[in-house]
Amino acid sequence: MRADKERRRTISREAARRRRRVESELFADLSRLLPLQSSIQAHLDKPSIIRLTISYIRLKALLTDEVCASNVEQCMRRGDGGVRLGCQDAMEEDEINIYLRMLGGFVMVLSSEGDMMFLSENVSKYLGLTQTELMGHNVLDFTHPCDHQEIKSNLRLSSEDFWCGAKRDFVVRIKSTLTLRVRSPSLKSATWKVLHCQGRAKACVGPASASCLLLTCQTLPISHTLLSTHTFGSQHSMDMRFTHCDHRVMTLLGYSPRELVGRSIYELCHTLDTNSLTKYHLNLYLKSQSVSGQYRMLVRGGGYVWVESHSAVVPGARPPKSRPCSPPPLCIICITYVLRYCMRMESLLWKPCRNDVLMLNVCICIVCACV
Repeated sequence: MRADKERRRTISREAARRRRRVESELFADLSRLLPLQSSIQAHLDKPSIIRLTISYIRLKALLTDEVCASNVEQCMRRGDGGVRLGCQDAMEEDEINIYLRMLGGFVMVLSSEGDMMFLSENVSKYLGLTQTELMGHNVLDFTHPCDHQEIKSNLRLSSEDFWCGAKRDFVVRIKSTLTLRVRSPSLKSATWKVLHCQGRAKACVGPASASCLLLTCQTLPISHTLLSTHTFGSQHSMDMRFTHCDHRVMTLLGYSPRELVGRSIYELCHTLDTNSLTKYHLNLYLKSQSVSGQYRMLVRGGGYVWVESHSAVVPGARPPKSRPCSPPPLCIICITYVLRYCMRMESLLWKPCRNDVLMLNVCICIVCACV
């Protein structure tokens, strides 16, 4: 009786060992099918293999959806800056790296549920988290809780989106394991990094899984903003009144720095751009960094110029430990880019630049080449 019991146990152990071996072989075969480097494939655990496989299947379905491709092609014919998804020729690796450096950020594809279906490989340069660590996870798990509602509203697709991709432009805070000196290995000690996300919603008549957001994400540290002859710096109070301005504003807008001190930026912007500036102002309060998007600013001699402002809130001095309350902010620092002049009334409406469409096509090509 005892010998039979031991024999059954031995048979059960052998069957379990054989089952685990077959399972490991299946996962190894599945891992080799993923379009990843062999060094990365060798270190993937089973949950990661399943997560990445599902992401690539969904992305492949998105890129091969004929209905989606035809809808986007119709948008291109209408000239509203749609994106063509038909990329047949694979790009070389060095060419992809050149395009990613041009973007100054990374590419992200979100499903309608917020799952990160794809991120370009250079995401680790900006967040410290690798492509394989993020793909397949929901973006809400890595973003600030106060930004969840804004992300959900951008993921929501209206009836208009089903025929032409609608623009998306928002600012979010996302977890980053990069510190000033070294990469932190744990998400528990991660800090928040502000990202400016721009792109389009791509909707389909077919299954909901084929709908997505195609975004380019750029970090917003004000210290990294490039200065040129077409930019001027300014300092504002928290209600966006000028307290100081660069002398270059006289060449670009015609105002002397002394004329602008005490005036609000809302006095100089076009009436139709007030709502977008208000959203930009609120983002500054909540996230400490923001980018305004294109808006029109009044020139001293008459007419308007298209500008874009990159801004950051300068925090106050830290209070002593006996007073744990948060310090009030000192001021707002802005770097404003002058984009182009529009002196006639018929040119006041912003038209998509061909470079914007080209950049979105580049993002699609990067996704196609990496899949």
